[in-house]
Amino acid sequence: MKKQTRNLVLALVAAVGFGAVVPPSAMAQAVKSIRGADVADQELQVGNFRPLPDQAPIDRDYVQQPPLIPHKVEGYEVTINFNKCMDCHAWSRYKESGATKVSLTHFKDRDGGELSNISPRRYFCMQCHVPQTDAKPLVANKFQRAEGLR
Repeated sequence: MKKQTRNLVLALVAAVGFGAVVPPSAMAQAVKSIRGADVADQELQVGNFRPLPDQAPIDRDYVQQPPLIPHKVEGYEVTINFNKCMDCHAWSRYKESGATKVSLTHFKDRDGGELSNISPRRYFCMQCHVPQTDAKPLVANKFQRAEGLR
């Protein structure tokens, strides 16, 4: 038992001594974000983009892409009891407001059954639809629009 204890103490002293000699920064590799920034750096300011003024919707880039929102949505209330988007985009109001009506796909349940109102899965619009901005791509890329959309 004495020999085991001695070996354990020596191993512990060696591990602590090695940690004191080699600085932690030398042992750790720098972790980079997808943008190439060190993750330990200070966070970038949120909102380094400018919302585009109300305008026609930007063309879609891939099939089944949710349309972008061509207007400001700051302050829009979308809760379990109220959805501000439906003030203009509901089937009963889209003509008078000049807005795009909600797609028929938003009135189907997960099994494809028809619903009389918006599906709970599609009720929170900004899960999929985002406002148009002048934001630049996070990383350089060679993305091309879908062939069928050109």
